[in-house]
Amino acid sequence: MNHYPMTINGEAVDSSDRLEVINPATGQVFATCALANEAHVQQAVAAAKTAFKTWGVRPDSERKALIHQVAACIEENSEELIKLITLETGKPVAGLGGVGATMEVMGSAGWSHVTADIDLAEEVIQDDETAYVAVTRKPLGVVASVTPWNWPLLIAIWHVISAIRVGNTVVIKPSENTPLATARFVELANTVLPPGVLNIVVGRGDVGQALASSDSVQKIVFTGSTHTGKRIMASAAASLKRMVLELGGNDAAIVLPDADLDKLAAEIFAAAFHNNGQTCACLKRLYVHESLYDDLCRRLAVLAKQVKVGNGFEDGTELGPLQNEAQLKVVEDLVARSREEGGQILAGGERLPGDGFFFQPTIVAGLSNGNALVDSEQFGPVLPVIQYATVDEAVRMANDSPNGLGGSVWGSDVGAAESVARQLECGTVWINGHGGIQPDAPFGGIKESGFGVEFGRYGLEECTSIQTLKIHRG
Repeated sequence: MNHYPMTINGEAVDSSDRLEVINPATGQVFATCALANEAHVQQAVAAAKTAFKTWGVRPDSERKALIHQVAACIEENSEELIKLITLETGKPVAGLGGVGATMEVMGSAGWSHVTADIDLAEEVIQDDETAYVAVTRKPLGVVASVTPWNWPLLIAIWHVISAIRVGNTVVIKPSENTPLATARFVELANTVLPPGVLNIVVGRGDVGQALASSDSVQKIVFTGSTHTGKRIMASAAASLKRMVLELGGNDAAIVLPDADLDKLAAEIFAAAFHNNGQTCACLKRLYVHESLYDDLCRRLAVLAKQVKVGNGFEDGTELGPLQNEAQLKVVEDLVARSREEGGQILAGGERLPGDGFFFQPTIVAGLSNGNALVDSEQFGPVLPVIQYATVDEAVRMANDSPNGLGGSVWGSDVGAAESVARQLECGTVWINGHGGIQPDAPFGGIKESGFGVEFGRYGLEECTSIQTLKIHRG
């Protein structure tokens, strides 16, 4: 059985405590990882703090070149990383619509390349005979990254690359459910980066708590549940750390009366079910005009029954298992409750037999706001389809949520769809698509889906502080 150490200050660090990692397709342990304690956290933060003294002032062109080399390391080791991701997350190598482990790894490399080439230029506010005033961006110091289990490598890249691009150093704590691809990535990156620039500690909540409360950490970037995000925010308050929180989403989509279902039904299904619905910005609540409701429900049920569910290494597999048994239980409970509340199961609705954490792709009709499956983030392969009579009603129901990560509008008249989209209360809104993010456009939530943004110039700015320079003249 393979064992994976942590990397601190450029060196492999083991521990007498071992974390067992489960393959969700089999329910069996397939590898172990070194388990950190508070002393490891202190060691990693100290290494990052020391490395910042030189990394933070290193010429921008050199940091950019090294990040391109890190991306090349991902590409050169893509086969190994793809295998690790499939083993620890269960997601297929290819996946529904091409959204699987291969996309995660190659997307991580591409994201790194693009981010490396984004610049934060100094902004000149005034330049005349009386004064010169300019605004520049300075790195913060040590950044703590806490990542979830659904996209372990890609979200690590989102956190890490922006931070080190502008001169910060990083200590990352991946989810204890999926630490391996991240641990291997950090090991590879340390063949390129100076010691201490990127460190990893693996552990449970106590390790995350120790990292979040360290006085030497200047910023925390966290992707995960709203509940955990609030706890991290409370831990950071004592030292007024900077934060970016990308928290739970319960993304709504509105299908307008003029939508072409021949064209859009399969795309809507993929937007809801890719990665088994285990994506913060998946389509999770579907509001459909009454004139199209029965037709779209029927089409989605057919697609749900046709999709291939199985081990991610098997050819043709589109959806794998839920990543962990606890999340499977959440999905089972929500589907059971939907039945009690009058929902009609049009497809799926049951756990699949076997040792893995598999659940049938499920379409549920007959529910509305106020039902648990609609109001809660299911984070699994289940989609409630809700009927509406007027567009104003659809907008009201879509906005009737404490979450505000993403949303979408689907229809043939793009101008009309845009008018509806601009009324949705969410950080990102898509038209005739859902969840399409890119490395040069900002992404983040509002309301209880968090604050701050990632990606592009705006994401780099979140990793810096502003310094205003004023030179008096005359």
